[in-house]
Amino acid sequence: MPSPPLAPGHGPIDFDHLTRMTLGDASIEHEVLTMFSAQSARLVHALAAMPADASALAHTLKGSARAIGAFAVADAATRLETVIGRGFDTSVALAELAEAVAEARSAIEAVLRRS
Repeated sequence: MPSPPLAPGHGPIDFDHLTRMTLGDASIEHEVLTMFSAQSARLVHALAAMPADASALAHTLKGSARAIGAFAVADAATRLETVIGRGFDTSVALAELAEAVAEARSAIEAVLRRS
């Protein structure tokens, strides 16, 4: 299976990557997009409270985002994970993550409405 692109496509979701990961199965794409949209909203909400397991939650979101081609979300989750690990203020990194998730969810909703 091909590796993810070194320079992801424009937009919050790299749909070429998603198609490769789902082997072009539109029903699987729909399912994983729906799951990611719900999961990412829950995780951002949970992260807002900075629970003890915040680093693990950011790591989970990073992996899920990479799997569907939401590379901006994955990058923002990585930054948050790093900030948490270093004990720095998380407010900016958390805001960036929330914005990246909102953009990805908006793109996902547009795709799901068309199908």
